Amino acid sequence: MQFVIGGIKKSSLLDYPDKISAIVFTQGCNFNCGYCHNPDLLKTKSKKDIFNSDAFFDFLKKRHGKLDGVVITGGECTLQKDLKFFIEKIKELNFLVKLDTNGYKPEVIKELLTDNLIDYIAMDIKAPLEKYSLVTNTITDTSKIKESINLIMQSSIDYEFRTTILPSLLQYNDFEKIANLIKGAKKYYLQKFIVQSEINDPSLKQERNYTEEELIKIINLLKKYIQTAEIR
Repeated sequence: MQFVIGGIKKSSLLDYPDKISAIVFTQGCNFNCGYCHNPDLLKTKSKKDIFNSDAFFDFLKKRHGKLDGVVITGGECTLQKDLKFFIEKIKELNFLVKLDTNGYKPEVIKELLTDNLIDYIAMDIKAPLEKYSLVTNTITDTSKIKESINLIMQSSIDYEFRTTILPSLLQYNDFEKIANLIKGAKKYYLQKFIVQSEINDPSLKQERNYTEEELIKIINLLKKYIQTAEIR
């Protein structure tokens, strides 16, 4: 199986809303966001450094009654060649599947939705479209981002959009642009930038965060466009 696992968390109460889940972190990402708190997952590791997928399924078989589902995150999981096969094996064991994605592979998202292989999807909205390359530090084809947003919003499964926020990258007017991009969405979360021991760009540790007053102002703006807008 061509599915590179960079890490596993055996149990979480936070990553799948109202569910107890195991988390699979995939290796490799096509973006290079400075605030990424999993920088060790950005590049592909050698085979000797990765987790065995068979061992994960052996673990999962023993977790019936203790876990509700599996969260597949990254890195960017839609880059994995055998993602569909990996999910099919999870579904055969009767677990729910939540997918975390940056939305850059709409063709993968479409196939998974069409085949009813995912139960919940969370997509990162990095910035308004004109700022995507600035935030991701890559040349970004934003038509793929728009396509993934449309696929998710038109799907029948539960979903959320989310954005990690730093004042140096996103200003007040940027949030209205994002809100228009996902207008009518069910759920949108602003994720505070949290300084961790490891982030992709250590210089960002000196950045200030939004104040509570500023965040409330942004949330009030977002609520004009989105059903549920909250701060995480």
